Amino acid sequence: MNKTVKTNNAPQAIGPYSQGIDTGEFIFFSGQIGLDPSTGTMTEGIEAQTHQVLRNIKGLLESQNLNFTNVVKTTCFLDNIDDFKTVNDIYASYFVEPYPARSAVGVAKLPAGALIEIEVIAKK
Repeated sequence: MNKTVKTNNAPQAIGPYSQGIDTGEFIFFSGQIGLDPSTGTMTEGIEAQTHQVLRNIKGLLESQNLNFTNVVKTTCFLDNIDDFKTVNDIYASYFVEPYPARSAVGVAKLPAGALIEIEVIAKK
């Protein structure tokens, strides 16, 4: 039976979805944007938002007694694909080898005016 992930260490869902779903072997986490969970406000700029997104992901992972080494797949959505190098440099400071599989795509618009959104799949 699937279990819902819920933590205050990441922003609460702003729609009809869960922060994550634990399937037993894998946990599928919803995409995180640069909302600060303690204030509910969006951080400003691609660097600050990328760090906040990864801190939110860290909060989700830790709520399940996991860390970045458990992440097997990420998908990065960028409001401006030209931010890829900046995001990549910050991303590399949170993950270690072997890096998870990853996709990165440019999109027309993200929720709440976000510049970046990252979703992850983790293996227990």
